[in-house]
Amino acid sequence: MSQSSASRFPVALPPPPEPVNLMSRDGLAAAIAASRQSPRRRIIQPLHKDNSALLQRMFNVVQPGSYLRPHRHVTPPKAENLLIWQGAIVFFEFDDEGRTRNAVTLRAGGPIFGVDIEPGVFHTFLAIEADTVVWETKSGPYEPINDKDFAPWAPPEGTPEASAYLEHLQTLAQRCLKLDGPR
Repeated sequence: MSQSSASRFPVALPPPPEPVNLMSRDGLAAAIAASRQSPRRRIIQPLHKDNSALLQRMFNVVQPGSYLRPHRHVTPPKAENLLIWQGAIVFFEFDDEGRTRNAVTLRAGGPIFGVDIEPGVFHTFLAIEADTVVWETKSGPYEPINDKDFAPWAPPEGTPEASAYLEHLQTLAQRCLKLDGPR
């Protein structure tokens, strides 16, 4: 993916304008289609109306092969909650040096379907099924300059090093899936 093609494609769709929004599979169709077209292989569908909202609520629609650089939320400290509505991910927790502390499969309708992450914990996830839909909440407001503290040992998105690191994570995910056994 070139930086220019990624920069022309939106990171997020516009939030719905209504004060009350029903959440349905049909309503997610546009986000799923956009994630398939995105050079980043993912798209955010926010439900909060703007970045100043004190509770950030969104669907993160992710395709296999999307690289979410490991990060944590420390300034200000923010907890984060992920629930799998459709599809599956492998969630990774890392120590401060980048060693994997935990890798677990989260699957919609499965025995483990979500994770709650305290502030300051390095984490990421990989979608392992097409059209994976993750419901994500965290405290607001959202300020792009300090929302994420990216792991210094994880390469920036869009670099050749990121492709190699993504392959490494995919190998770890495959091991995790083998340990989990059949669905």
